[in-house]
Amino acid sequence: MGTGRRDGTVTGVLDRRFSEPTAEPSTWAQVREVLAGAGTYWLTTVRADGRPHLTPLIAVWHREALYFCTGEGEQKARNLAAHAQVVLATGGSSLDDGLDVAVEGTAVRVTGRPRVAELAAAWREKYGEEWRFEALEDGFRHPGPDGAAHGPVLVFEVAPTAVFAFRKGGTYAQTRFRLP
Repeated sequence: MGTGRRDGTVTGVLDRRFSEPTAEPSTWAQVREVLAGAGTYWLTTVRADGRPHLTPLIAVWHREALYFCTGEGEQKARNLAAHAQVVLATGGSSLDDGLDVAVEGTAVRVTGRPRVAELAAAWREKYGEEWRFEALEDGFRHPGPDGAAHGPVLVFEVAPTAVFAFRKGGTYAQTRFRLP
């Protein structure tokens, strides 16, 4: 299992059961690049009755964590009120190339205008003006298609506890990273 080191590097361990004999583990730098550059992610939450819920969304990788947002009345917000453990995944649908990444962790609500403003800037930098959020104390406000401001939009941080990287094409490999 991968571990965080005192020097700040993160290493992964190749799972030989799901990797080709000549495979090398993916690096943390490769994983971070995928997490930072992805356009869409898939969020898995658990409903109050235990059924899974999967939905696509946008997110930002910022300061070694993934951040996503949701309206307070949406299914994922209701699910998070009951179960905060989540998986966020991204990658491509091709079997022949790419690196798919799945992040496990606990979704923690982000509040406080300075921190929310920092994240609003990260969303705008990554996704452009269409995703210009106004920072509130308890989340974002976003103008909807009708021009009216909608909010608060709840913002969540997922600090990874485990990360799985699945390299496809060429030499298939599965690497697991455990973070402190």
